[in-house]
Amino acid sequence: MRYGILGPLQVLDGSDISAVTRPRMGVLLATLLIRADEVVSREALIDEIWDGNPPCRATATLHVHVSELRKFLGRLGTVRDPIRTQSPGYVLHPEAGELDLHRFRHLVHRGRADARAQQHENAVLSLEAALGMCRGPALRGLTGGPIIREFVRWFDEVRTECAETLVRSSMALGRYQETTGLLSSLLSEYPLHEGFYQHLMLAMSKSGRRAEALSVYRRAQETIKEQVGLEPCRALRDLQRAILLAEDGRAAVHAAAR
Repeated sequence: MRYGILGPLQVLDGSDISAVTRPRMGVLLATLLIRADEVVSREALIDEIWDGNPPCRATATLHVHVSELRKFLGRLGTVRDPIRTQSPGYVLHPEAGELDLHRFRHLVHRGRADARAQQHENAVLSLEAALGMCRGPALRGLTGGPIIREFVRWFDEVRTECAETLVRSSMALGRYQETTGLLSSLLSEYPLHEGFYQHLMLAMSKSGRRAEALSVYRRAQETIKEQVGLEPCRALRDLQRAILLAEDGRAAVHAAAR
């Protein structure tokens, strides 16, 4: 049995993937997985499932949802019941390797440490593996309460930071061409992320694609101005000027040679 929360909620039994189709059962399972190995109180689960607007018999209804979740997991072939009743609520204990979040955190931690130590080859391997586990926004399509909202926000921040660290390590290894593809994909998802524009311009410039790098700046300028009414940050503007000066210098050399 494996659980996936780094994208739409999934429960995997071997090669079979089961979606949790009942929204409240999905919120219950997702909350217990986010807080895996920690007791989540009944009050917190009720707040999560009904997002601050519980029904009159919320505690009894919660017990029904827990019972249904146990039956659902049992039908998928779990040898043991992973959900324990423990005061003041419930706790889910996944086995080692069952929850994708645990593996993701391990890879990100290792990748960060290797990047800090300038072990960029190892950093790239770990961070590529971590990003490869991401199936889109965490728990996509699931509407919960404060625990799920905070987790979704945290995951988006960590995934973005992981991508930035991967880009820096890849560029430190001189892998400019490979980096441009990743950055273009990231910018389609984060069109206001100025750091990704900066890295893409730099990677293209280092690859001898200065005209394309300047085109990226123009796209950044148009997008940022249209969506937030601002000019690009100073770092982007400085990089654009540096590329323009390099182009002017090359043109002067060619003119003198003629």
